[in-house]
Amino acid sequence: MCLAIPGKIIELLDDNLAMIDVSGVRRKVNISLIKHENVQVDDWVLIHVGFAMNKISEEQAKEQLQLLAEIGEEQEALAEVKGYQFE
Repeated sequence: MCLAIPGKIIELLDDNLAMIDVSGVRRKVNISLIKHENVQVDDWVLIHVGFAMNKISEEQAKEQLQLLAEIGEEQEALAEVKGYQFE
């Protein structure tokens, strides 16, 4: 199953890329689709196939992570994040 995964921006790398932390897994994610939302370090975003789709609150991120754990998709989601390869 392909899900949107919440992650926290830990570093803005350039106009289109950010380093995102998802439960301890750090990967470069394309943020070009949400640049207009004025994303900053410590913002939470929903990620799908390596792209940040929208900005969310920390509360929403925690709820989403909890739901992934409850339905047994947390490990699958983390495996997906590990596969992102933006350079």
